[in-house]
Amino acid sequence: MKPITITRSIAAPINVVFLTISDIRNFATAVPHIKAVEFLSEQQMGVGTRFRETRVMKGREQTTDLEVAEYVENERVRIVSDSGGTVWDTLFTVADGADGCVEMTMVMEAKPHTLLARLVNPLIRGMVVDAVEDDMDAVKVFCESP
Repeated sequence: MKPITITRSIAAPINVVFLTISDIRNFATAVPHIKAVEFLSEQQMGVGTRFRETRVMKGREQTTDLEVAEYVENERVRIVSDSGGTVWDTLFTVADGADGCVEMTMVMEAKPHTLLARLVNPLIRGMVVDAVEDDMDAVKVFCESP
């Protein structure tokens, strides 16, 4: 599956946008499909933070374990999970954009490591794109709300 890239221009300060995507507590508040977050590490922010996220996809709850693999304040955060025979590697970046807005970009790479995942991933790509676009729209609305 080729990488999924989604960009949103957000009328909010860069630190607000970054804290929304990099602090899972804020991300879970911003994204209505996330129903629960459980920390699996004592650390709750930054590299090494591990957490279990439960979200609703297509009317069904799905739970995934994730880990923050890279964290540069007000610049980028990378979150990785190994689920369904695929390593999901998601990089969020923020940068100053036009008209005082912040450009938030998310690039998600799916690296299947099982035969089933290699066969299924191209079939579910559209559903994944829709879900991630919904997440990015929710982050935009959350960050731009007073």
